[in-house]
Amino acid sequence: MRTVGVIGLGYVGLPLAVAFAQEGRDVIAVDCDARRVQAISDGRSYIEDVADEALAAVSGSIRATTQYALLADADAVLICVPTPLTINREPDLGPLIEATRALAGVIGAGQLIVLESTTYPGTTRERVAPLLEESGLAAGRDFNLAFSPERVDPGRTDYTLRSTPKVIGGLTAACTERAVELYTDVCDSVVRVSSPEAAELSKLLENIFRSVNIALVNEIAMLTDRMGIDIWEVVDAAATKPYGFMRFEPGPGMGGHCLPVDPFYLSWRAREFDMSTEFIELAGKINQQMPYHCVAKAQRALNDRGLAVKGARVGVVGVSYKPGVGDIRESPALKIISLLRELGAEVSYHDPHVPSLAEFALTSSPLEHLVAGSDLVLIVTAHPGVDHHQLARGARLVVDLRGVTRELGAANVVRL
Repeated sequence: MRTVGVIGLGYVGLPLAVAFAQEGRDVIAVDCDARRVQAISDGRSYIEDVADEALAAVSGSIRATTQYALLADADAVLICVPTPLTINREPDLGPLIEATRALAGVIGAGQLIVLESTTYPGTTRERVAPLLEESGLAAGRDFNLAFSPERVDPGRTDYTLRSTPKVIGGLTAACTERAVELYTDVCDSVVRVSSPEAAELSKLLENIFRSVNIALVNEIAMLTDRMGIDIWEVVDAAATKPYGFMRFEPGPGMGGHCLPVDPFYLSWRAREFDMSTEFIELAGKINQQMPYHCVAKAQRALNDRGLAVKGARVGVVGVSYKPGVGDIRESPALKIISLLRELGAEVSYHDPHVPSLAEFALTSSPLEHLVAGSDLVLIVTAHPGVDHHQLARGARLVVDLRGVTRELGAANVVRL
């Protein structure tokens, strides 16, 4: 396949576009955001996993545009648009439907269409295929259609797009083989499954597994807090078992574009089959409750030192949803800041990856100024490159929600 089209140039689409361009493919990169299109044309990356140098090196092979019409020339088109939740925590397929309808206007016979956006089982067959068939072409006969979930963990370097096995499920066996042929260019290993539904559910299972286990250790953390037991000591001890236990660590909650969202896609779909996924939904509730527990922990830490949270200067260290990236989507830090402000605290923050938080009218403060000017420093996201031990030694009071100061044993440090 000489020409590959990519719709949606975010954390999934842009790395894919660059990967195919590096393999000598011509790439038509489509996004509704003209700023992204211009940045790509200028060789400027806005994604941590794609360096400016890597993008600039293949800029001649990537044609960035807002126009779907150019996709008529593509041999394969990958749909990588967001699939968020509505305010009522139900699937929002608006961006996917809009992109698919636009693609239907230019699709041609013989093309391969692959959906990468995370969604509930049945979306590819029941929603995407009928929209594309409005073109007059039949899925599985006139064009190939498959689902292949994105599995990349932003900021991670040990497992990348190439080294992470690619799950592929086509509408027909021929659709699957066509998609396998495509992804073999950029992935060392592919995993064929029998249908798009199996591929869709595999992605949800991966993230629900993590969500449930994070919720479990978070619930234990809330219990150990009341019991006066060190949760980190408990996790360390349990993790010494060489079988039957997988280490998960407590924290202030879950963030990002997958873990806080994906479980609700499956629980919503399950209701259409007259089933309530209570286990999955309970995990979501526990993880959503963690920011409240963390704020209460900070409030008690201040109170134990004769300080009220109202009027207290609280410095938050790390506001992105995970270390090493600037993505703040669904970050628990945002909820924590909001709750602290509601209690009357004066909140500032430091994050080397997030220069500003527009919704709070805040900009990142230099770490040394934050530490010196705070009554309490709250470690929410432990970015590499931040010396948390030095921070703890210089701060008046620290609440460590990530366990990165465990070795210090300092009297001014309170841990989750």
